Amino acid sequence: MGTTVLNRSSGGVVRGLTDRWVAPGADLPLLLCLVIGFVSMYGPTYWDLAHTIWATDEQGHGPIILAVSIWLLHQRRNQLADVVAQPAYLAGGAALLLGLLSYMIGRSQGIWILEVGSQILVLSAMLLIFKGYAALRVAFFPLFFMIFMIPLPGALVAALTTPLKSLVSAVASQILFYAGYPVGRSGVLLTVGQYQLLVADACAGLNSMFTLEALGLLYMNIMGYTSIARNLTLAILIIPISFVANVIRVMILVLVTYHFGDEAGQGFIHGAAGMVLFMVALVLMLATDKVLDIFIPDRTRKAKAAS
Repeated sequence: MGTTVLNRSSGGVVRGLTDRWVAPGADLPLLLCLVIGFVSMYGPTYWDLAHTIWATDEQGHGPIILAVSIWLLHQRRNQLADVVAQPAYLAGGAALLLGLLSYMIGRSQGIWILEVGSQILVLSAMLLIFKGYAALRVAFFPLFFMIFMIPLPGALVAALTTPLKSLVSAVASQILFYAGYPVGRSGVLLTVGQYQLLVADACAGLNSMFTLEALGLLYMNIMGYTSIARNLTLAILIIPISFVANVIRVMILVLVTYHFGDEAGQGFIHGAAGMVLFMVALVLMLATDKVLDIFIPDRTRKAKAAS
């Protein structure tokens, strides 16, 4: 037997958090305790991330992913409040145990993928325990999106970065050579005129692929696409789109260096090239989406829009 303890006009975003409380406002202290506990637990993790890998070019997308995930959860706050509580204690307890275990191992052993990834399990467990599977379905995408803020394993980055750098360097140098520029290549070292440029890890594309994949999934979620075939196809095509954008980025840096000197290539233009990468990738992704709309139309979304 449950009661409505708060309404939206009095800050009722936590209304209906659990049916076990009968005193007005009794769920607000519980929610505050959960928030304080979560912040106390993961605050040191965020502090360490902010002063280590999130401060690098390769993993600088982490805070953005976190902010977007929080925004997505905030957008669903009323839906979560309206869910009728049907707690799944067994599944929630198992998820909580696994999440806490992952956190302890990751925190004590310095394993980012376990420490940062554990918060997804902990948040899922809270939803299952207090609301049930319906709430987890509502919050599924924001929680899934948080995967992209988990730092990539160093071994995986090392294994994929070198071949990606070589391929990006080869394609960029070949295109510029055919365009008439005096470009030579030795591994990931490009020579143009009197200048030499080393293609760095940040230009390899691995982390930008990861970030652009997150951007693509966010775009599909905002657009409300329901076609699995369309979503899967666009998600796969983001990989070559990211590669093309990285090739264009390297070509821009080579051309700027050749025409304006090494100082220009390593200065403001070098940072701006990163913005060009995402602009090019976004344009290519939108163009690809338009083409997919011809071959794989999302009929469910169009039907909803028409009604």
